[in-house]
Amino acid sequence: MTGFVLHPEAYRDIEEIWEYVAVDNLSAADSIVEEIYEMIQRLVPFPGQGHARQDLTSRPLRFQILRDYVIVYAPAEQPLLVIGVIHGRRNPRVMAAMLRARE
Repeated sequence: MTGFVLHPEAYRDIEEIWEYVAVDNLSAADSIVEEIYEMIQRLVPFPGQGHARQDLTSRPLRFQILRDYVIVYAPAEQPLLVIGVIHGRRNPRVMAAMLRARE
């Protein structure tokens, strides 16, 4: 048991990250996806690690940074629910819209 589940769009986010990186380097693509899953697994026992972003959502979500990405998750859900893995340089309005669409 992993202790977490991925929202369907979060799964798609991870696939898109892999595809983008794999264009230049398959090994790096595999590595970043592995790091994402490892970070999510580390959040399971300590879901309060991330920080709130009330500027992006009023929902009780947390945000954990990993490299250039932000892992967005619902810490109170059992199992932990990963809402998305979003590039951190996205426009905040776009990020907020993405999160609203994933309710």
